[in-house]
Amino acid sequence: MTDEGYRTVAGPGEARFEVRGSEFIGHVRPARDVDAAESFVERVGEEYADATHNVPAYRVRADPFREYSSDDGEPSGSAGKPALNVLQQREIENVVAVVTRYYGGTNLGVGGLARAYSRAVKEGVDDAGVTTERPHEQFTVAVDYDDSGRVRSVLESDGADFEAAYEERVAFDVRVPVDDAPALRERIASATSGRAEIDAAGGE
Repeated sequence: MTDEGYRTVAGPGEARFEVRGSEFIGHVRPARDVDAAESFVERVGEEYADATHNVPAYRVRADPFREYSSDDGEPSGSAGKPALNVLQQREIENVVAVVTRYYGGTNLGVGGLARAYSRAVKEGVDDAGVTTERPHEQFTVAVDYDDSGRVRSVLESDGADFEAAYEERVAFDVRVPVDDAPALRERIASATSGRAEIDAAGGE
């Protein structure tokens, strides 16, 4: 996995249309990891439990990179793969799509199904919008109370995302773009004269 920016969806998206009586609903969401993707697939499956099919596809930046799709009972290759192909062709990652189908009484054939499932994901992605995301790194900064104000000031001036937990010591969970992390750690170390304990928690 590189430290370069990657394309993903900007937010939730949805598409709805009918093809020869069958209703298709495309649901698209950002997904930070495999657990988020799979929980969204499960949630749509529960919400649309009365549907004939709920076809999932996702691409998630992980180690190793994860791609997944399922036909969910549709003829082999007619649903999941076409849905995943759209995500691949758009080169978007950390994204999950589920296409819900209510059968309308007319068989669409493998080609018709592939076109409908592709369209549902395409229109869902268009509705969500595509953006470029920079990979982020997470780390924890632990300091005594005396230094906590200095650390908070550095984090706020840097615009970093963080959460603070005040216990025996103060722990800051920090999330910043990978490119910005080394300089930020140096500023924290400098502000606390090296007293801050900084632990890497990993990237995403």
